[in-house]
Amino acid sequence: MTGQLDMLDNMVSHGLVDSTRRTPEGIRKLIASVRQAPIFPNVSDDDAEMLAREIEERIGVSMGLGAVVDGDDFEQWLESVRPEIESGSDPWYYWSRYKKLLIKKKLPQDVIYGTDQVTDKILGRLGNPRDKRTWDRKGMVVGHVQSGKTANYTGLVCKAADVGYRLIIVIAGLHNNLRNQTQSRIDEGFIGRDTARLAQMDTRVRPKLIGVAEFDDRFTPVSLTNTIRDFNKSTATSNTSQIASYAVPVVLVIKKNMHTLRNLTEWLREHSANHSSEMVDQPMLMIDDEADNASINVKYGKNEVSRINGQIRELLGLFRRSCYVGYTATPFANIFIDPEQEEKMEEEDLFPRDFIIGLDAPDNYFGPRKVFLDGIPDEEKPLYLRNIIDNGDVLPVRHKKEDDLVSVPYSMIEALRTFLVARTIRDLRGQRDQHASMLVNASRFTRMQGLIRNRLQDALNTIRDSIRINASLGERGIQDPEIAALREIWAAEFYEAWPDWDEIQMQMLSSIGAAKVVEVNSRVNDLDYSAAGERGLTVIAVGGFSLSRGLTLEGLTVSYFLRNSMMYDTLMQMGRWFGYRGNYEDLCRVWMPPQAIGWYAHIAEATEELHEELRRMQRDRATPLQFGLAVRSHPSSLLVTARNKLGSGEKHVKIGLSNGYVETHKLRNVPDVLESNRSAAHSFASALRADGYDFTDDKRESGGFLLQGVDVARIDDFLLHFQNAPESVGTTIEPLRRYIDLRAHDELNKWDVFFASVRDNEASNNIIGWPIGPIRRSVGVERLEDKILSVSGSRARVASRGVEKIGVAPEDAARAEAEFLVKERLNGNKNVNFPDRIYREVRKKPLLIIYLIAVKLPEKTKHRERYDHLLPVEPVVAFGISFPFSSRPDEKVEYVMNTTMLREVFGEEDQDEDPEMVDV
Repeated sequence: MTGQLDMLDNMVSHGLVDSTRRTPEGIRKLIASVRQAPIFPNVSDDDAEMLAREIEERIGVSMGLGAVVDGDDFEQWLESVRPEIESGSDPWYYWSRYKKLLIKKKLPQDVIYGTDQVTDKILGRLGNPRDKRTWDRKGMVVGHVQSGKTANYTGLVCKAADVGYRLIIVIAGLHNNLRNQTQSRIDEGFIGRDTARLAQMDTRVRPKLIGVAEFDDRFTPVSLTNTIRDFNKSTATSNTSQIASYAVPVVLVIKKNMHTLRNLTEWLREHSANHSSEMVDQPMLMIDDEADNASINVKYGKNEVSRINGQIRELLGLFRRSCYVGYTATPFANIFIDPEQEEKMEEEDLFPRDFIIGLDAPDNYFGPRKVFLDGIPDEEKPLYLRNIIDNGDVLPVRHKKEDDLVSVPYSMIEALRTFLVARTIRDLRGQRDQHASMLVNASRFTRMQGLIRNRLQDALNTIRDSIRINASLGERGIQDPEIAALREIWAAEFYEAWPDWDEIQMQMLSSIGAAKVVEVNSRVNDLDYSAAGERGLTVIAVGGFSLSRGLTLEGLTVSYFLRNSMMYDTLMQMGRWFGYRGNYEDLCRVWMPPQAIGWYAHIAEATEELHEELRRMQRDRATPLQFGLAVRSHPSSLLVTARNKLGSGEKHVKIGLSNGYVETHKLRNVPDVLESNRSAAHSFASALRADGYDFTDDKRESGGFLLQGVDVARIDDFLLHFQNAPESVGTTIEPLRRYIDLRAHDELNKWDVFFASVRDNEASNNIIGWPIGPIRRSVGVERLEDKILSVSGSRARVASRGVEKIGVAPEDAARAEAEFLVKERLNGNKNVNFPDRIYREVRKKPLLIIYLIAVKLPEKTKHRERYDHLLPVEPVVAFGISFPFSSRPDEKVEYVMNTTMLREVFGEEDQDEDPEMVDV
């Protein structure tokens, strides 16, 4: 049946080349016409409609071309060699094969077109391999986690080979399983051979063709690595002695390991270097996947990273003509963040001085924005996210290697049940042949990962036994507690996705009968999608670092993530739950601690801002250095720096607050401090009353009272008396006051002040002297005993969405919304929430927001009696500031960060126990 649908899909898709048919009606007419052929006897009306919806979704997906920031010496060369390439007997040979493979994989046509265009952009910024002069180029491609970076650089590899690059090196992660996975994708998309089988076969036997070789198997590139083994000097030497002796391109996929890099450099020096110059003449392209991971020259204790950096530089220096392209999924790349001083950033050996290119994700990308921003309505249940708040007694985030694990948190069992129901619904939707995965990342220790695997296998066995015995009994089967629990999950999560529970119950044994729990880490890797037959795998993968970075889980549907939420610089990299979820996005769920959800939402917003900054810099013809400075000075880089630089002493970080927003999302839960801040707010309100302001209905805006034209001296006095929590790094008082003071006589002279007030809440006249209704916010229980009130909730922010619109002229706000809406519609986004940054960009005056917060515990908090007495009885005071664009954005303020305090606040880095990271 699947074969018939695939054949029908291929025939219909071919017919849709005629754009006049690419409408819902046209697709269905074409399917109906093709179905009449006798080769499709078993395609039902339901199958045909499902196929129509899939094709409709596929052809409706588009992808922007991204932004480009070039260095000063960019010279366009690609167009000058294009006529020669395209007039040859095999024009764009390697790219043409790869493009056919993408079409076969049913990638949306516009995405294939976009990939073609953006890889041309990147290719044209590499060095010209036909130029015999000595040159080296360095650039960076900034994408999104799980958005298709590998597909992009595979396309770049193909085109680089087409224009004349003779050696291509792909550095693919720190771990063997990540390297092996990348090798298999290069095998499929560029080489056309299964390199593992090739390495083991008798040379007299014709190897099996895969991927691109199914279209054309001439000119097969030579691979000096395979999916079983990394680069090996003896193996490479047995193939040939010189790179120049090959008539086809040579490719290597290597692990980011000091010894591998050193061995490769030595082998090239011995066998391919020109004896007079001791350099290799052939042009070389190096692609550094996850470039912000262990490639940067860190000089404060992480010796292995420094050695890897040195080996990469030595390898590049061996070539007369070389190009280094670093791929990263976050603008907060270490190349921008790590250098101790701004002037040293551009001096970094791998700094992308020649170009930075931002990749736009296709509009069907299930990414941070969709999960953590658009998917979290204010004060409503998030669409995809679920809280972990029950792990403390069973599996605390900070546990020890030797701890026992009698049971797992109940929320983990709920996540497992959710996955099993989701898998069943996917099967009912016709996705039986597709893989379905669940991710569980809850410990850094391999021993604990093994125990979690065992407990989950026990739970899975119990559920499966109940289904096997009682699911066929219909309504009587629901008397089984396990089946009843599955039905509760369905009712709470998936009723709208598949409203017939009886169908799910009858299908479930077939769907999850072969489900298994596997462990994936440096000790063991039982994850093997290639072992699946016609039925896709149903797998629960338990692991740590390997699951958090680089490794792709096929058909990932449910994730359970219980790790240190303050690994701020790597949060997005750890987001394996991002990617493409064709026809099952509505079934995806992610379990996280509330604090982690807040940090993800925060970094997702900051990442959106920096991608927009890259577009702005392209319009302004800025340089890579200027973008690097923008990343360094973004307020969110404070915590990236904090994590990356936990050495000793003080760290000085220059931050620009132009067009920035900061708020006190953490407060000291000390009675004297809280009372002092109430007093500061009361004095501030009294001073405003003395200036003639009052809280009458004509001052009321949606959600509070707006006072306009307040003198900057009143703002400074409030900040002076407010006691900030050290954990709230962005609102450190002295840098804020310095930034304001530098502009107090012009652009920050007059302020809007907004007192947030909820009508339905009991007004608190006694706190600031005016009737303010406190807003309600949840605080995380994990920091209460440390005397910290840490705002949690769905977005972990004090501010509600849209608060920065307050004080903006209505015509300016309407224009900002219209421009944003047009841009989103052009990118294919239908469900649009307006981000606060669009109002900030058109704001004329700064905005200070004063909050009275009635704090509460999160819903479903266990052992509430343990924490209730730690909550303050009276509302607490918090503030936020929205700064407009400054006419002097280069005037930054210095934050002094005491690393001893940072270590106490944020903890040590949460690195996995991992033998692969140790020199051998």
